[in-house]
Amino acid sequence: MSMSTPTLVTFIIYLIGMLVIGFAAYRLTDDLSDYVLGGRRLGPGVAALSAGASDMSGWLLLGLPGALYAAGMNQVWIAVGLTIGAYLNWQFVARRLRVYTEVARDAITVPDYLENRFHDSSKVLRMISALVILLFFTFYTSSGMVAGATLFEKSFGMEYGVALWVGAIVIISYTFLGGFLAVCWTDFVQGLLMFLALLMVPIAVIAADGGWGNTVSEVAAIDPARLDIFHNMTLFGIVSLMAWGLGYFGQPHIVVRFMGLRRSRDMPTAKLIGMTWMVLALYGAIFTGFAGIAYFAESPLENPETVFISLSQVLFNPWVAGVLLAAILSAIMSTIDSQLLVSSSALTEDFYKAMIRPNAGQQELVWIGRGTVILIALIAVLMARDPDSTVLGLVSYAWGGFGAAFGPVIILSLFWKRMTRNGAIAGMVVGALTVILWKQVEGGMFDMYEILPGFILCALTVVGVSLMGPAPTAAIRSEFDAFEKTLHD
Repeated sequence: MSMSTPTLVTFIIYLIGMLVIGFAAYRLTDDLSDYVLGGRRLGPGVAALSAGASDMSGWLLLGLPGALYAAGMNQVWIAVGLTIGAYLNWQFVARRLRVYTEVARDAITVPDYLENRFHDSSKVLRMISALVILLFFTFYTSSGMVAGATLFEKSFGMEYGVALWVGAIVIISYTFLGGFLAVCWTDFVQGLLMFLALLMVPIAVIAADGGWGNTVSEVAAIDPARLDIFHNMTLFGIVSLMAWGLGYFGQPHIVVRFMGLRRSRDMPTAKLIGMTWMVLALYGAIFTGFAGIAYFAESPLENPETVFISLSQVLFNPWVAGVLLAAILSAIMSTIDSQLLVSSSALTEDFYKAMIRPNAGQQELVWIGRGTVILIALIAVLMARDPDSTVLGLVSYAWGGFGAAFGPVIILSLFWKRMTRNGAIAGMVVGALTVILWKQVEGGMFDMYEILPGFILCALTVVGVSLMGPAPTAAIRSEFDAFEKTLHD
């Protein structure tokens, strides 16, 4: 279905706005720290909404409402797990990581932090962590390009290949120009749009259906099981769904927002804003999908994941529909741009600067960073040329891969002085491999979401290898003490 003119105009204004933000951030980007971490000058509101927007992706407006529409309220467990995981991440990781990355020689990427935290002069820890980032994010970004192209294709009536390049060019442009600041500022705007959309749509559809009571009654008449959060669920299944929350501790594109916050004492404000946004947005997505069951009872949708798009088209005038469509694209773009930037920083800071040109100037590094944004995006676009490409299969464990490979390593590095470099390396490798291999086996315990065994085995490996080897050096222990002192000052 092609867009109406008002919807198209609204949508184009949104895209131009994203490019304007990119140009504004370009003028404030002078060195590599500015480009990949914004010079550590994010306010709490921008940091919080940027973390939320880059986290949720199109899943929040397409996947979750679609799951609720297709199966009912038993799909809420993943939202419960994500909420708990996000809260624990803000509560226990955010401030510590912000402080420690500054104490550890002003680290500006996750591999940079891990190398500095363990004084690893061999570059092995940096290289392995950067490779994990590049592996998962290249495929993850490609799948996002496919999702964005599909949205353009269906909304504009474009041919898929043209739609793919249009979406890619817009995202590449503002990420290329403004780096971290552009990504965070656009994420802030995109987060507000997503929030607005997820409040408007469920309220409108429930009102159109005659109120909440009527909606519940109509769903019950269709299938009473869709009201039951325990329908077809076992304890094993609930734990598996809630395990998604473990992923938060190891997502590079989320934890880097903590590192970029202006002051560590702003963290409680950022946590309040971030968690309020997340809880209300998740509720909006859940109620959108649930209310859609009743609204489309007489003419069910062929693709459940289009429930948000379909409701936007039938309930709102074309101008508002354009804003809601922009919100869907925002969800997709806000994750892709973050993935591009983290991947670019891994290539620039963790390979080019660390191993090829240690004495490279700041302007050179910024332009290398911009160049790698284009390079990674082009690889992702080429991989996304076929909308049915098997690359989409990797998305199901990209989140788990990061959570299992980095989550326990980051948490233990912030809380346990006895942790060693070898423990971090071994844990990271075991966590990533467990997720990849577990996914290949089906049946019984192997049907559990792979992040759970990966996370547990990574943590056990870190502890075991650290205790079997020599204790950290006096310099590492002294730096940890300095971190703890700074944390409590």
